[in-house]
Amino acid sequence: MISVAPMLDWTDRHCRFFHRQISQHALLYTEMITTGAILFGKQDFLAFNEAEHPVALQLGGSDPEALAKCAKLAAERGYDEINLNVGCPSDRVQNGSFGACLMAEPMLVTECVKAMQDAAPDVPVTVKTRLGIDEQDSYEFLQALLTPLAEAGCPRVILHARKAWLQGLSPKENREIPPLDYERVYRAKRDYPTLEIHVNGGVNSLEEAQHHLQYVDGVMIGRAAYSNPWLLAEVDELLGLQNRAPSKEEVLAQMHAYIEEHIRAGGRFWHVARHMLGLYQNCPGARQWRRTLSELGPRADDATPLLTAKAIIDAEYARAAEREAQL
Repeated sequence: MISVAPMLDWTDRHCRFFHRQISQHALLYTEMITTGAILFGKQDFLAFNEAEHPVALQLGGSDPEALAKCAKLAAERGYDEINLNVGCPSDRVQNGSFGACLMAEPMLVTECVKAMQDAAPDVPVTVKTRLGIDEQDSYEFLQALLTPLAEAGCPRVILHARKAWLQGLSPKENREIPPLDYERVYRAKRDYPTLEIHVNGGVNSLEEAQHHLQYVDGVMIGRAAYSNPWLLAEVDELLGLQNRAPSKEEVLAQMHAYIEEHIRAGGRFWHVARHMLGLYQNCPGARQWRRTLSELGPRADDATPLLTAKAIIDAEYARAAEREAQL
């Protein structure tokens, strides 16, 4: 399995719809949504487009009762998976007593998972976590979490292959400074054969994903998939589920229609287009594409900037073809 990681402020419903046009089978995760936002917020945080399937909801929380209520709501809405965040190291998450700090309370995590399983028995309840926190980063510390989860029948654990520092590092630094330890993730798969183990962290290409799939059950790709979404175009073929990737023109046609519908419903062009800046990464005209959307998009009240940026791309491709023909 290949999945796109939950990323705060990035993997919203518009981003997920865009990614789904590129890959039909990659598992897409929501941003982490707190139980408080779902249960008491005025916005419908559980909304998603049916085209997003398969889609997983990631929850942030540490109260079994609240998590169970949210899991029940998510199951009723049709989510394909419900995931508990036990890996986010941000101060805001720590102040709510959830995220990575929950690694220090493995029995509470297991209680939360059991409550969610009871509330949503037909939907897989999974966990995403780190390898450790602060000075507690031994393999035995990780086992203290994995063992009760396996015994509770948790089907899948996504392991970000770094520990987290709860103090002293920003969330960005926590994604980069603690060293990656893929061997520990591989060892976890060997020691817990009944658990699906997925690896996350530092995966920048499908070639790297293929390497990891020799040792684990799945690979979660984060910022690499967001900054270069066309990386997802080969996922379905890699999984043996589809032979032909869509063309960028086909994707753009779907997104143009989606954006127009979003605008008719009262939305803004930029709500969607901001997720599309990387579509032509490493292609002729990529810089002009990003600049055009970034300059025109935030103020646009229709889909014209998308057509303008596409015309620039077409011209760049034509010039590149002419240069190649002259060689």
